[in-house]
This record gives sequence, structure tokens and C-alpha cells, in this order.
Amino acid sequence: MKIETIAEIEKQLINIKDERDPFFQRLVLDERKGVQLLIHKWQRRMELERQLQEKFFEMNVYENKWREQGIHFIAGVDEVGRGPLAGPVVAAAVILPKNFYLPGIDDSKKLSEKKRNEYAEIIKKEAIAFSLGEVNASEIDTVNIYEATKKAMKRAVGSLSTNPDVLLIDAMKLETPYAFESIIKGDAKSVSIAAASIVAKVSRDNQMAEIAAEFPEYGFNHHMGYGTKEHLLAIQKHGITPYHRRSFAPIKNMI
Repeated sequence: MKIETIAEIEKQLINIKDERDPFFQRLVLDERKGVQLLIHKWQRRMELERQLQEKFFEMNVYENKWREQGIHFIAGVDEVGRGPLAGPVVAAAVILPKNFYLPGIDDSKKLSEKKRNEYAEIIKKEAIAFSLGEVNASEIDTVNIYEATKKAMKRAVGSLSTNPDVLLIDAMKLETPYAFESIIKGDAKSVSIAAASIVAKVSRDNQMAEIAAEFPEYGFNHHMGYGTKEHLLAIQKHGITPYHRRSFAPIKNMI
């Protein structure tokens, strides 16, 4: 019988999903240290996949509850950008199909930039419908950030190409024609809200990168408009831009 190299075994293990697989069972008997290390690595990967799958199913509890009532089009709604000193507040609404499966999806803040971008593309490709709504800095100053957040969410919901039957909203209550459920920390509890969180975050980050190209001295692509030391020093040195929120401290005390 041919004895595979460590590299060959590692490549074959990628496709093994069950310890009962004959190939895996043969590896268990292989006393080479490199093989045993690969087995432990595979077991850790399988455990992580199991945890992500379990988390994904837990995040479908709210969706399943509504589907059991005959509801089909469930829109997750979330926003990003409530706290920064600059840039828009951006909301997204996402309607996912019943068979949507993306273990690892979570609150956008818990994901790396690479994962957010990867997941956003999958979500937008597989969603029944998705849309964005935003409110710029000037309008935020006019109506306050709480009202601006609601406006952004309503704009996102109103732009959906498919009318939702119900909204799952992250910690907000909206006056819309649709039934809704407000869920505290919903972006970590509902797959639909998490999807909206990711789509909104990626969209806003891309906008902040464009603003950074227009005003490179502020470092918007690093802090995304939040009040970091770098950002505050740039404001002190260069003043404010049209993208800054004049009603937010400490900016309002500087103008």
C-alpha cells in the first residue's frame, strides 16, 4: 500500500467530514507525528464548523417563528454609523430565502473586514431582496441622530424590490405599514438582522474610503469617522469637512 506524504494527507483531509471515513480511520493508525498533528488540526476545524453551524441555527429562531405562522418575506433591518463624528448613518434591509445557509455570519462588528466583504457579496447574491438607506451629516444635524437612524431604516425598507411581510429590527421601533419585531442585540441573534448589519457596514466603509480619498489628511479610511485621537487631531489642525456632524461634541464646541 502506498504511504502518502504529509502534504498529500493534508490535501485529502480537506474533503473529509466524518471520522468514520475509511481514509481517516487509516490515518488514526499512522504513528507519524506529522499525521497525528494533522488529525488534531482536522478535529479542531470540525469542532469550529460544528459550533458555527449550531450558532447559525440559533440565529434562525426568530425567522422560524414567523415562518411557522405562514410568513415568507422576513426583512432584517439594521444600521451602522450612529456614533461617528463624520459620515452618514447607513441602514440596510435584507430579505433572505428560507434555505439561506452561511455558518459564521454574525454581527458585522465581530467579523474581520475580509469576512465582511466576502459575506456581503454572498448575501447580496442570494437574497430575495436587499436595499440601503442613508442620512448624511447635514440631515443628521437637522433632525438628531436617533431620528436620522429611523429615517435611514425607513428608506432602506421602502426601497426593497419585494415588499416584506414582517420586519426584524435591531433594537428600534419603526412606524411602517409592516408588522415588526424589535430585538435587542438583534445583529447577534437573527440571521436576517446580521445580514443587514454586514451589508450596511460594508457600504458605509466603502463610502468612508471614498471620503478619505477626497480628504486624505483626516484618515477616514482608518477610523471610519469615529472620534479617535488621530481624527480629533486632524480636526484641530485642518478644521471640519462637509461630512462632519456639527451637532456632535466635541465638534459643536470647536465651531
